[in-house]
Amino acid sequence: MHLLFLKPCVTGMVYCIFSCILSFYSSPSLSCTEMRGAWIPSVYNLDFPSRKNMTAVEQLREIRCLVAVAARCRLNNIFVQVRSEGDALYSSSIEPWSRFLTGRQGHTPGFDPLQVFIKEAKLRGIAVHAWINPYRVATNATNSFDRKHVSRSLAPWTRRVGNLLWMDPSSIAAQNHVLRVVKDLISRYSLAGIHIDDYFYPYPGQILGPFPDTHAYLSYRTSGGRLGIGDWRRQNVNTLVHKLSTLIRKERPGMKFGISPFGIYTKGSPPTVVADLDQLNCLYSDPVLWMHHGWVDYIAPQLYWKEGSPQSFSTLLRWWRSPKINPRGIPIYPGIALERLTQRNSWPVSEIVLQMRLEKAIRPRVGGGFILWRLHQLVTDVKGISSVIAHE
Repeated sequence: MHLLFLKPCVTGMVYCIFSCILSFYSSPSLSCTEMRGAWIPSVYNLDFPSRKNMTAVEQLREIRCLVAVAARCRLNNIFVQVRSEGDALYSSSIEPWSRFLTGRQGHTPGFDPLQVFIKEAKLRGIAVHAWINPYRVATNATNSFDRKHVSRSLAPWTRRVGNLLWMDPSSIAAQNHVLRVVKDLISRYSLAGIHIDDYFYPYPGQILGPFPDTHAYLSYRTSGGRLGIGDWRRQNVNTLVHKLSTLIRKERPGMKFGISPFGIYTKGSPPTVVADLDQLNCLYSDPVLWMHHGWVDYIAPQLYWKEGSPQSFSTLLRWWRSPKINPRGIPIYPGIALERLTQRNSWPVSEIVLQMRLEKAIRPRVGGGFILWRLHQLVTDVKGISSVIAHE
């Protein structure tokens, strides 16, 4: 998903335990209409588990602390990354246990992390969304893989891109596999929603040369297809999004389906924003089309830039929420980058406060709210940010 992180950070367990105690004695009231969310990534052991080779007892303690911190900061939704590379942070007969849990793919952690997240969150009035990456197969192509992994079961549709492995989005078999995974998740877990990040095709900086789908595209053209390769790739993604929307609404009416695209749709939209990268032409997916068709229940664009910068937060949010772009009034929950507080040329806390207040002021809001990248900065209370979020 998000491009901000550079390396995993160590969880501040002392602060986390303290937060657990506070949350136990004082559970905050939560809004039913405003989204106050945070992402909890598992990839690279970013947020959960926050380091390799944690025992089951340590992992259980960490889940409880993560949820307690979310509650203390008055969050009412968490987005738990349960599938980062064709794996599972939950008990699955379809895909193997994630290596980020135990260090070895397919090895059981001895409990079901997703079920524990749901149980702990329910106690505090917090909704849990299962966040999946649909097509990334491996962050490191040289890893060893379990026999149930898609690199083996869908080997003919797996592509090597730089040091990554990726399922070809043009493959009907790959699409059907993702649908099967989602159907399994929503049928067995008490989830508030299914959430997909920005990775459909990989970011250009992650690969050398074009995505290796020349053969599939030539087959499409030979069979009579007329689309250019960019439009063909976008059609592949649109097909999956539409199928997922249809599946979720059929199987679990009322469940939310949302996507978190890169914050810039395409160059020139809006015209004052400077863009080298965009969702439409670089990642080959069209969130505006999804909104126009009503295939999603919300969009959470990753608006990870400062207010007043060449990619100004308020300019982008107004664009995403404008009736011309979003005629159905699909809720737009901007992703706000807490991680910027810890990076080189780090932001002051006042920038986060400004963005949260701008989010409240920019109309049409349709319920409104935000999703924070990521919960870790609240756990470690970078620059005192947790109390700021709790009071905004």
